[in-house]
Amino acid sequence: MPALLRPALAALGVACLLSAASLASSGTAFAQAKQPPAPSQAAPAQQQPPALKQIVLTDKQIDGVLAAQKDMDAVTAKLPENSAPDQKVIAQLDDVAKKHGFAGLDDYSNVVDNISLVIGGFDPATKKYVGTAAVIKAQIAQVQADKKMPAKDKKEALDELNEALKTPAPAVENKGNIDLVAKHYDKLMAALGDDEN
Repeated sequence: MPALLRPALAALGVACLLSAASLASSGTAFAQAKQPPAPSQAAPAQQQPPALKQIVLTDKQIDGVLAAQKDMDAVTAKLPENSAPDQKVIAQLDDVAKKHGFAGLDDYSNVVDNISLVIGGFDPATKKYVGTAAVIKAQIAQVQADKKMPAKDKKEALDELNEALKTPAPAVENKGNIDLVAKHYDKLMAALGDDEN
């Protein structure tokens, strides 16, 4: 999660899924909040992130992501916050991905990105897919209604959410992915979420 989003949304106590919507809409992978980007995904701040290659997800891929997450977290937990991984760490992450049935770290990251795209459109209260714009709008309303949030944090969060609303996530091309993610929703949120209440 971008460093600016973390304190503002953590102060809110907003469900991780809502922040996933704003991250997905800005092109940042939800699961990347817990791990550094793969080398092919690292982009200088002035460049747009690479376009997401949408794929049809399978139960096997989701099971692989769920199984790999603990090992991925063990590798990335040792990294200083907001630092890029070195080649040794990238190699370790690549090995973890291969251990759990992926061709490598890029393949694993693409699957996580596709899961993130879909999960960013789920309403955390109903666990139903409503789309990222609806989730972001609900989050904006929640921030606006929060009377305990410091004004500075509220302004920062609202600015970021409104910006995310202006740059929507791409439409989910493979509608079957929505049902598949819904089937595994609770497990995915437990494995990939890091700010969930």
